[in-house]
Amino acid sequence: MIPTNIPFSEFSNIDIGVVIPTFNEEQNIGDVLSELYEFGYHNVLVIDGLSSDGTLQVAAKNGVKTIIQNGHGKGQAIRQVLQNNYLNTDITVLMDADGSMSPDELSRFIKAIHNGADIVKGSRFLCGGGTYDMTRVRKFGNSAITSLVNLFYSSNYTDVCYGFIALTKNAVNKLSAVLESDGFDIETELFIKAKQLNLKVVEVPSIEYQRKHGESNLHSLSDGFKIFKKIVGLALPKR
Repeated sequence: MIPTNIPFSEFSNIDIGVVIPTFNEEQNIGDVLSELYEFGYHNVLVIDGLSSDGTLQVAAKNGVKTIIQNGHGKGQAIRQVLQNNYLNTDITVLMDADGSMSPDELSRFIKAIHNGADIVKGSRFLCGGGTYDMTRVRKFGNSAITSLVNLFYSSNYTDVCYGFIALTKNAVNKLSAVLESDGFDIETELFIKAKQLNLKVVEVPSIEYQRKHGESNLHSLSDGFKIFKKIVGLALPKR
């Protein structure tokens, strides 16, 4: 297992940008940004989906770049950032705004890219990973979805519904042209299309913590069904 305590100075010659989609995360985003700064990550972009609270004000107070989303949904936010090349960096990191992902783990991702990966994805189900934020129903659903992706696309993923991801510039350029999802199915689509594009995807263990404040915008049944439709739809031949 790659250790998490690799000093950031080892990667000082690599340009790393972090993208955080937000929607009403006023209570969480400040802590997330502080943790990123603590570990040396200062090139951060917040893309906001028209929050009705003080999310943008907190982000601006912390000195990060902010962009207003043109549409709705996490997937649309990620596509907007990648397609417009807002962060022209060697490595683009995608992470959530709720405090469930630790910047301390990013050294694992960067090390794996340094060793030849195009995309590095966190997995809560590799040895060394884990989750404090999934019910039994969600774990079952995640396992079923992951198994379906592996069956349809001859992959060997252990977790396809987790959005802690690092991408090289090459991967961003290739994926930005083909991603279509607007919602939480964006991660599953990204991993499927990375496989179809023959991009090298490496999984590293990651621990998902409970969100610090508020409730998730994810709806297990409806969003799970959208992900299922995405998996099947991408597997069907194009007319």
